Amino acid sequence: MPAKEYRNTRVAENRELVEHHVREILRLIGEDVDRDGLRDTPARVTRMFEEIFAGYEADVKDILGVAFDENHEELVIVKDIVYYSQCEHHMAPFFGHVHIGYIPSGKIAGLSKFARLVEAITRRLQVQERITSELADIIERELEPHGCMVVVTGEHLCMCARGVKKPGSKTVTSAVRGQFRTSSALRSEFLSLIRE
Repeated sequence: MPAKEYRNTRVAENRELVEHHVREILRLIGEDVDRDGLRDTPARVTRMFEEIFAGYEADVKDILGVAFDENHEELVIVKDIVYYSQCEHHMAPFFGHVHIGYIPSGKIAGLSKFARLVEAITRRLQVQERITSELADIIERELEPHGCMVVVTGEHLCMCARGVKKPGSKTVTSAVRGQFRTSSALRSEFLSLIRE
């Protein structure tokens, strides 16, 4: 069964109003909203908003809700999950990778569930720090592992294309829970494995 595709229904329900406001923004920045290249832009932006802000419609309990009983209590890592999000401060894109590690305590989730969880959290107006903490908190709450660790890397266009204009600079955030907090060896193992 294919993965459930989330779309932001609030945007869809308010399509005319969103298109009107996009058109007004284009006019206010000095564009000719009736020229060929921009005539359909408000509708395209509205459809894009339905997709890139779909995380508001996702239910994380639904995503991680199906867990399997498994007698595995060793480190599990899902790494290099690509994400795209929008900075809530400038509405500029940022993107990067998420690396998740956890030590099950009798419950495991299907590996694709972690990618779906990342999608649900990142397809909203966000900050990278919150993404990192939310992912760790949800995994801890829903799977009740012995511990989990999340590392997120991001390149922020609000920093690369405007402001200080430092393209290529990356931000790295981490969140540690449970045994990862108390064991430097476990943190080191996780960090070395996500570098491979």
